[in-house]
Amino acid sequence: MKIVCPTCQKVIDDAPADFAPRPFCSAQCKWVDLGNWLNESYRFSEPIDALEDGEGERRKPN
Repeated sequence: MKIVCPTCQKVIDDAPADFAPRPFCSAQCKWVDLGNWLNESYRFSEPIDALEDGEGERRKPN
């Protein structure tokens, strides 16, 4: 299985299917990513509408 780490862009060509830090290359990159979320380095570009179906159409509430 090929993995491209979203944090450092390292490519692992022969990762086993049960590779623990997947989709990251290591536990360190996993922690760096979590830290970026917690420090608000990553943000959603617009508010998420819970009633939107993902294609811009509003769903009826249950």
